[in-house]
Amino acid sequence: MMEFMLKAKIHMATVTEKEIEYEGSIGIDEELLELAGIKINEMVLVSDVNNGNRLVTYVIPEPRGSRKISLNGAAARLVEKGDRIIIMAFALYNPDEYKGPKIIILNPDNSVKEIRG
Repeated sequence: MMEFMLKAKIHMATVTEKEIEYEGSIGIDEELLELAGIKINEMVLVSDVNNGNRLVTYVIPEPRGSRKISLNGAAARLVEKGDRIIIMAFALYNPDEYKGPKIIILNPDNSVKEIRG
């Protein structure tokens, strides 16, 4: 039986931009995407630590090294610039192949504080 498990998490990212007049999505610095193993257009669950809102969207790239985390479209109404968020990606695994998630913990400026997994 396949199990739906946490694949990757970017923990305590800071929202740097929000743009309501956009098609939708979350923009994430390409460097952070690579470190976490999250792909462009991948579905993610986003949890806002400041207000408790949760939303599902897809990933678009922000410039490498920019440390940008942007929420766009309808999702922009659920966060504020400066909010700390958790970005989670999930995948289906056979029980014997799951080794746990890759976790990237960020500082308030979206620089990498710690990598686990």
